Amino acid sequence: MSKKYSQTKALMALTKGSLLSMFKSPSAIFFSIAFPLIFIVAFGLISNGGYKVDIAFDAKCDTTNYIYTTLNRIPVMHVMTFEDSTKMKEEFNKGKIAAILNIQLISGKEPPYYSIEFKTNAAAGNEINVAKSVLNGVLDTLNKVTFPENKTIATIKTPPSLAGREYRYLDFFLPGMLGFSLLSAGIFGTAFLFFTLRQTLVLKRFFATPVKRINIILSQGFSRLILQLMSASIIIGVGHFAFGFTLVHGFSTFLQMILLSAYGLILFLGMGFIISSLAKNDAMIPPLANMITMPQLLLSGVFLGVSNFPTWLQPFCKVLPLTQLNNAMRSVAFEGNSLWNCGQAIGILTIWIVVVYALAIKFFRWE
Repeated sequence: MSKKYSQTKALMALTKGSLLSMFKSPSAIFFSIAFPLIFIVAFGLISNGGYKVDIAFDAKCDTTNYIYTTLNRIPVMHVMTFEDSTKMKEEFNKGKIAAILNIQLISGKEPPYYSIEFKTNAAAGNEINVAKSVLNGVLDTLNKVTFPENKTIATIKTPPSLAGREYRYLDFFLPGMLGFSLLSAGIFGTAFLFFTLRQTLVLKRFFATPVKRINIILSQGFSRLILQLMSASIIIGVGHFAFGFTLVHGFSTFLQMILLSAYGLILFLGMGFIISSLAKNDAMIPPLANMITMPQLLLSGVFLGVSNFPTWLQPFCKVLPLTQLNNAMRSVAFEGNSLWNCGQAIGILTIWIVVVYALAIKFFRWE
């Protein structure tokens, strides 16, 4: 009596074979691990002092004076605006704003004198000192122009700084680079792989075996998932232990970032399946893949926050799947939120997964 064919063993064997083939590919290792690590190391070395000076003005601030106008014109000062004070307070508590200024006219004195409340959050690190130095420089310049007799146009009141973690560029950049690494590996890797398997008739030869078709697809997905999660672990580990990337709850935060990486990669693998089926030849794969990856590299907050883009463009940026994956990772890593608190981002990613795999099923070709 013949022994029953085991689909589970066949799946494991195919996964192992695919994984070993990727480990033997220098390009796969380079673009999965070495390429993002180069950026992590580079930005880790230069990120100790923060990357820009974000400030905001209190809703009650007097905006009709020269101090306010001058600060808005200084390039190094990035003035952030908010629709409501609640959002501004949230960003300030996270350390994403170096200082909140409230300029008030002191009535009954001529010429005009002002009182400036300079609220800071210790999480902003050295950016606080930069912001205060710029403010003092502005006041010194205005004093010399307005009061040659060495009087001062304003006094600065500095309440006790809100305690918090220092928010460095690496805390912003590493999740973005990790997300883009997953996007590139999922799309390019899967698209080239299945196109090659189809062109070389390897898939067709599999049909002569008892292996179910779904196991062929799952084996390739599992092998790429294992490789990319190993890559993600190395990137996060190097960032944390070598350059102080923030993992608020330590190993628990690390595990949640790995789970987010896996969820994002599942989505990006589906995009790769679609491209492999649409491409008529291997020369068409890079253009099709770049049509998906490049806009997300530029607009999904990998290098700059979405708030830096024009207002009319921001809704489009926020819908992109990489934006949501990056936001969720930053929320978990630096703010200490759980995956449950990232419900909106995960929900949008889930919608993308449903849409992408519906298209993948429609367009996927075996031959």
